Amino acid sequence: MTERRQQYRDRTLRGARIAFGNMSITMDCVVRDLTPGGARLRLPSTIGVPSMFHLLHERDGSIRRCRLAWRTETEVGVEFIDQAAAAQGAAGT
Repeated sequence: MTERRQQYRDRTLRGARIAFGNMSITMDCVVRDLTPGGARLRLPSTIGVPSMFHLLHERDGSIRRCRLAWRTETEVGVEFIDQAAAAQGAAGT
């Protein structure tokens, strides 16, 4: 299998929440991999995860806007689509 990522992937086990519906609906998840441009999230089930949502990191309270890139039964891959991701990418971090 060929690695297609252009950015370094940091393996993590960070608690987070997927939030949508004007932040009124949330789902617990675990951030398994993290890059400046996206993340892999693990959930009990990905049923109901929308194509666009916010990711709320429990550790530091940061919020990232996400677009769903792929999905399995228990994991989703997301692309960060907010300004923080663009700034990090431009800085080369």
